[in-house]
Amino acid sequence: MISSKIGHSLDPAILAVYRFFFRDRTIDPNVLTLCGTFFGFLSAFSTACGFLIPGGTALLLAGFFDLLDGAVARHADRVSSFGGFLDSVLDRYSDLAVMLGIFIFFLNGGERTYAAATFIAAIGIAIIPYARARAEAASISCTTGLMERPERILLLLIGLFFNILQYVVIILAVLSHITVIQRIMYVKRKILQERNTSTKS
Repeated sequence: MISSKIGHSLDPAILAVYRFFFRDRTIDPNVLTLCGTFFGFLSAFSTACGFLIPGGTALLLAGFFDLLDGAVARHADRVSSFGGFLDSVLDRYSDLAVMLGIFIFFLNGGERTYAAATFIAAIGIAIIPYARARAEAASISCTTGLMERPERILLLLIGLFFNILQYVVIILAVLSHITVIQRIMYVKRKILQERNTSTKS
């Protein structure tokens, strides 16, 4: 939802921050992707250890680098198939690492119900991009659904900074799987439309 509405409109602001720190140097977008993954894992580690504010800060930096790599790639005309592939794969590692950190956080606190909710949410978070990839393999663009990556990161940031992870993981556990269902129904509808169109022609 956020991605479809904002698109690349944040690129100028992101690039302005980039130039402030790095001047006119052009850093390989893949290096920026790796930096984002590093901060994702740092967020997971911090959260697992019970340091929620540092965990949120690291996740915020991970999200910034996730936006930055694409903005730099587009600005420097260095968009590549491998870069998109690497970004997608490492995003999955980062997403699930953060959920693992939250899972350990709840286990350490003896909150098994919320640990279970975190695990259920992690399953949905893993299947959302898989559903999109399978749709694209069938030549269907599928970015529909409530809980795309920006929405998930925003919710997690709220949970970490305001110490309300219990509520956030319940929301994610429900809405991530609703998103999967939305994508399944969307793909089914598109396939039926294509079938009806080919039958009429």
